[in-house]
Amino acid sequence: MVTWITLTGLASAASVVSLTLTGPTAPLEWGAGPLTVDSLPRVTYVAHRGGAREVPENSMSGLMAAYRRGTAQVLDLDTQMLRDGTLVVLHDPTLNRTTFLGGEVRGLSAPEWQGVRLRPRASLPGSWRSERPPTVAEVLDRLGGRIVLMLEAKDPRSIEGLARLIRTRGLTRSVFVNSNDPEVARRTHRLGLLSQLWRTAGQLRRDHPERWRPFVDLLDVDHRARDADIARAVRSGIPRVWAHTVLTPAQRDRALALGCDGIVTDAPGRLARRPARGAHLGASPWRA
Repeated sequence: MVTWITLTGLASAASVVSLTLTGPTAPLEWGAGPLTVDSLPRVTYVAHRGGAREVPENSMSGLMAAYRRGTAQVLDLDTQMLRDGTLVVLHDPTLNRTTFLGGEVRGLSAPEWQGVRLRPRASLPGSWRSERPPTVAEVLDRLGGRIVLMLEAKDPRSIEGLARLIRTRGLTRSVFVNSNDPEVARRTHRLGLLSQLWRTAGQLRRDHPERWRPFVDLLDVDHRARDADIARAVRSGIPRVWAHTVLTPAQRDRALALGCDGIVTDAPGRLARRPARGAHLGASPWRA
């Protein structure tokens, strides 16, 4: 069930912004092939939810802005599943925090999703307009192959659907599928996808990450974990060990000193140690 949230002032005006949608864009021209994880640098920076302290989280405008700025080599986003199986981009299981609506995401159908509008936080730098959250297919069609993507499957039932979307676009080496559950990571690996597993500081105290080496391509560790736990993850034999969610230079430097080779951050523009391809403080709404 979806409920309306009372709107006032500028929020009310933003809620009526409408984006013309004409269906998925055609797959991009890749030349010899799409960009894959093999192209990632020795130390990788990931824009968490697109870089949630710099752009509206999990929005197409935010993802496109993060891509153009070039301070991250991987874009992270969260996926939910609607009641008809459509896969969409949103972090929470409800609409309340980030949109002008309330209610459970899984209660919506694809046509109803067309009426959802994001509510950009006033504290974000730049000027951002309200827009519909994209579907996973739209993100893959717009950005797949241009940059490595990280999709967190919030609903474990969605793994097979994600696999179909990724396979049909030839992106099995370009997209990590992320979960907190080792068994979901194992399923992801069996489906021929790049498997990512994230763990909290508390979980890492009890974990034996070397056991996951046969089916985990990327281990994503909480930067607040103990030195010994992060070091054990780095020694596990899993090819990549990245730290989340890093917000300060001191946190970044500690994770790198402990052997992590990736930084997952809400502020890639501030933390990435390389110049951007191009800086944009704001972005126009995306157009499909």
